[in-house]
Amino acid sequence: MAEHFKIVFEGQLRPGVELETARLNLAQLFKTDVSGVDRLFTGNPVTIKRSLTRDDAQRYLAALNDAGVEGRIEPEEPVSLRLEEVVEDAPRPAFEPAASPYAPPRTPVAQDWPAVGELKVFSIQGRIGRLRYLAWSLALVGVAMLVAALCVGVLSVSLVAGGLLGTVALVAFVVVSIQIGAQRLHDAGWSAWLLLLNLVPVVGSFFPIVMMAVPGSTGPNQYGPPPPGNTPRVKVLAILWLAVLALALVAGMMGGLETVQEQVEATTSEYEQALPYDDDSSDTEQPTVPVDPVDIGDSSDSNDDQ
Repeated sequence: MAEHFKIVFEGQLRPGVELETARLNLAQLFKTDVSGVDRLFTGNPVTIKRSLTRDDAQRYLAALNDAGVEGRIEPEEPVSLRLEEVVEDAPRPAFEPAASPYAPPRTPVAQDWPAVGELKVFSIQGRIGRLRYLAWSLALVGVAMLVAALCVGVLSVSLVAGGLLGTVALVAFVVVSIQIGAQRLHDAGWSAWLLLLNLVPVVGSFFPIVMMAVPGSTGPNQYGPPPPGNTPRVKVLAILWLAVLALALVAGMMGGLETVQEQVEATTSEYEQALPYDDDSSDTEQPTVPVDPVDIGDSSDSNDDQ
């Protein structure tokens, strides 16, 4: 007879996990509201799942640990029937609860998730981590620059063909950006609808930074298993993209400073030109007295006469 196990939970939290966080994670795990999860934290042992193989029990326990709580695996006693122990069934109550908070999970934990998910670039399904999001963004921008150069070359030949190609390329760029952005948000356990925050003034200026910085969920979440590990190529591309973004930020700041300096200099020059001209040297200059020229010839004649 195969050995079976059960998962027992007594409301214990993992180190460093707050109760509110664990309640929300379990509510998401069991696809129920938080009030239903509160019944699991009474301190009494609760059997979460029965009749499990050892592998299934380990998988259930890992899902509980990822949610921030501690559980334990206990072997189930085999059921033995003897004729002497057979008794009549007790009458069932007229009312039975429609659902129990101790029912088996109806969440991704019940699914046989693979260890890592499958990468799908052109899809909103799946999850990608922070480094892969940066690497894919750099690749997308590089392709977009090549296509833009091609569109410029086509425009020199035909305006209609160039405009049509540019429109198709722009739509494709937006669609792929949404797809990889959705997978990044899924990795954090967030809905892809949050991408609309990029269209909100002020918020859209820093939300892309949040997408690059927020860590992914540990283990499976409602959007699937964790993404594969980062390859060396992904790490190199991510570092290059961060370097490009840093250089662009520095260049933008320097350009802004130069613009401010030019405006200050132009304003100062206009102000100086608007001031009245005041020549102090003209006030101190002594007036010149005209001197009559001396007639040398006349004076010599007068001397001779004398």
